[in-house]
Amino acid sequence: MGMLRKLALAGYYGLVSHLPHSRYVMLFNRVRCWYVARVLGVLEADPGNFVEPGVYLSDGTTVRIGKCCQINENVFIQGARIGSFVMLAPGVAILSRSHRFDRKDVPMVLQGEEAPAPPVIEDDVWIGRNAVVMPGVRIGRGAIVGAGAVVTRDVEPGAIVGGVPAVLIRNR
Repeated sequence: MGMLRKLALAGYYGLVSHLPHSRYVMLFNRVRCWYVARVLGVLEADPGNFVEPGVYLSDGTTVRIGKCCQINENVFIQGARIGSFVMLAPGVAILSRSHRFDRKDVPMVLQGEEAPAPPVIEDDVWIGRNAVVMPGVRIGRGAIVGAGAVVTRDVEPGAIVGGVPAVLIRNR
């Protein structure tokens, strides 16, 4: 990672991601969206975007976000391809890596990580508060993930899922 990229990330994590919530002054949201789109190059520039405080974007190299997305406070995105018109509620975690644990003779912490498998979240998806999306998962267009769900396998387009692990509740 180049020095300019490191400085851009330092600016984001040191200042921009800590600006107050847009419910106080909408200008703070505009600054965050501008920075994430134009400086980090992670978000497609669009006036309908919302990026609230405390959003973690890893180093941004494996994160792509479409237009008109609402990303609420304290969302953790390790890596993902996120479509347009997506809503991520507060506390959502989207993971692209996991620890290895197949050997019992070696402590798990020493076994390293699996290869990255960024999830794909298609257009018009709503992911509820504190939901977790595991590596390699695809969430289909128009799906809804209930609050607190842990998504361990693909979600069909238009499905509503919830629970741990997430299961089909019904279709939209």
